[in-house]
Amino acid sequence: MKACIHMKACIRDTALAMTAVSTAVTLAACGSDAGNDSGGDDSPTIGLLLPDATTARWETQDRPFFEQKTEELCGDCTVEHANAKGDVALQQEQMDSMITQDVDAIVLVAVDARSLAPAVRQAEQAGIPVIAYDRLAEGPISGYVSFDGEEVGRLQARALLKAMGDRMRSEQIVMMNGDPSDPNAVAFKKGALSVLRGKVKIGKEYDTLLWRTEAANMNMSGAISALGVANIHGVYAANDGLAAGSISALKANKVEPLPPVTGQDAELGALRRIVGGDQYMTVYKPFGPEASAGATLAVAAARGDSLDPVSTGKVTTPDGQTVPAVMLSPVSVTVDNIEETLIRDGVYTIRQICTPQLAAACDRAGLT
Repeated sequence: MKACIHMKACIRDTALAMTAVSTAVTLAACGSDAGNDSGGDDSPTIGLLLPDATTARWETQDRPFFEQKTEELCGDCTVEHANAKGDVALQQEQMDSMITQDVDAIVLVAVDARSLAPAVRQAEQAGIPVIAYDRLAEGPISGYVSFDGEEVGRLQARALLKAMGDRMRSEQIVMMNGDPSDPNAVAFKKGALSVLRGKVKIGKEYDTLLWRTEAANMNMSGAISALGVANIHGVYAANDGLAAGSISALKANKVEPLPPVTGQDAELGALRRIVGGDQYMTVYKPFGPEASAGATLAVAAARGDSLDPVSTGKVTTPDGQTVPAVMLSPVSVTVDNIEETLIRDGVYTIRQICTPQLAAACDRAGLT
């Protein structure tokens, strides 16, 4: 799917893509009674392996949406869920457990794509298809669902330059990138740099292991010490957790006014910071459509069906194989379009975002 230029077109195209995918898997299910089970008596089991508890979306958005769509498509399917809590070794153990249980498919959000490659190969050898979710895992995966990572970075960078305005060419920013072992973080950084290079000076740049908020806080404090309180004019933060850590350090060091700070994942805390003026933007990757696509691919895989009819394209993995994929479009969110994106999609309510402390700011933003 090509990156959308206009926000409404992005949401429309995402909805159309997911309608097509869901229709295809429903039709495929009607024509197929067989799954991976030779006797046909056992209900399909799908393993869902999430990477961490640091990023709120995994447990509060992706998991419930995934389970809901799986039940809708396959009433007798069971979802076995595990969270690695940012621990590569623990996720390897969880993969081993899923393989030992002989689940029918695994949906994997890899903590470290390279480290999990042997486990993905073991799953393939055991006849268990692996769907890479949100992050492109290494090894012989069967399918992939995610968003255009480089476009996420471009959206963040464009928003940052817009917020900085005409001053940007003479000023400098701090880049707070994600975990370099996460292929998404690499793509975000690449996309952002393609926009930022030659437009601003990058005063300091950090890669943040495990996307930890506290690491971003520490790194931002270091950047302030090195560059000076008055010499940070924008912050590229790769996700909302890094934005939170960066903003807390800026406030602790009496940086005022705060420079524009980007984010990603549309976390509730980020929306409140955006309304309150502490964070400039976030990137909304519609969780429902992504989880729906992941469940659709997983159900087809668990039943032993081809993924081609339920995918919208192809992607090339790090080892050169081409697999069916569903690629969705991210959306840039500022205070000006919260209502027509996240609230309209039912991700949050105005009441959830607009705490009593933010009442006046919400009135100014038209969130009433």
